[in-house]
Amino acid sequence: MKITAGAVLLLFQVVMIFYARFVPSRYFCWAPFDIQTEYKLHVEVNGKTLNAKEVRGRYRRPQNGTDNRSPHHVMDIIQGYEETYGRSNPARVEMRYRVNGKQEQVWRWPAQ
Repeated sequence: MKITAGAVLLLFQVVMIFYARFVPSRYFCWAPFDIQTEYKLHVEVNGKTLNAKEVRGRYRRPQNGTDNRSPHHVMDIIQGYEETYGRSNPARVEMRYRVNGKQEQVWRWPAQ
C-alpha cells in the first residue's frame, strides 16, 4: 500500500511538472523561481488614478515591483480581485512588465 501511494504521488508530480511547462502560470513547476518579472501597475477606479498605497491596499502587491514567478501570477491576483471583491468598484488596470530583462509587454484588465 505504501509503495502504491508513493508511486501515485511521484507520478502525479511528474505529470504536473510536465503540464506546468506548457501553461503560462506554471504553479506546479519544481523550479517556480526560474523567472524574474519586473512590473509596474497603473490602476484607475472611477476615473481616479490610484497611488502606490491604494494599489497595495487593493491587491496586496506593490505598484512597482518584482515577482520571482511567471507574470501570470500577478495577473491572476489582479483578475481574481477584480472578479470578486472589485466587482462593485471596478478598475481599469494596465500592467507593464518585463520577464528576465527582455522586451517590455503590456497586459490590461479588463481585456480589450
